[in-house]
Amino acid sequence: MKRALSVSELLSQVKETFEFREEWQDAFGSPETVGVWFIWGNSGNGKSSFVMQLCKELCKYGKVLYNSLEEGDSLTMQNSLKLHGMMKVNRRLNITSESITVLSKRLEKRRSPEFVVIDSFQYAQMSYRQYIKFKEKHKNKLIIFISHADGKSPSGRSAKSVMYDAALKIWVEGYKAFSKGRFIGSTGTYTIWDKGAEKYWGNQ
Repeated sequence: MKRALSVSELLSQVKETFEFREEWQDAFGSPETVGVWFIWGNSGNGKSSFVMQLCKELCKYGKVLYNSLEEGDSLTMQNSLKLHGMMKVNRRLNITSESITVLSKRLEKRRSPEFVVIDSFQYAQMSYRQYIKFKEKHKNKLIIFISHADGKSPSGRSAKSVMYDAALKIWVEGYKAFSKGRFIGSTGTYTIWDKGAEKYWGNQ
């Protein structure tokens, strides 16, 4: 049985965090560099653009692996990479399209990427039990799940459970990303595309 920690022992632990700046700090504060993040939103609201911008930001802190289960190496993926200038992080961003089993084996290797994006949770076809097993196996990684939405909730029971479990929950709507999790900056909001956000929220 694992020994229980005292309050002082727990508080003395030093956690590694992202030292985000400017709009990233305003939206998400300084979240821990490991754990689970969950991003969801309806199609056409800027979710894919936000994920690319996030990947570029994370590349400042380490290597990112993007598991593109939905789009693979399709033309739409190529266009998205070009649109967001991802060649600037060419050496720190790798893209694959593989099952969770194969991905898990990859993450076990030495010098594997610190951060992994799984797009999408629905295409990964994971049950909540499988998610817990995967998360526990890779505690030393930051795992980011992208999810479809059903209204304003993640699509599917398992996805909803993962959302509740995630440390950082990010809802995307009208070209803005909203922090709904345990890490929130001064505004809790990140603007993905100024003109799109102005057009959408100006009519609210």
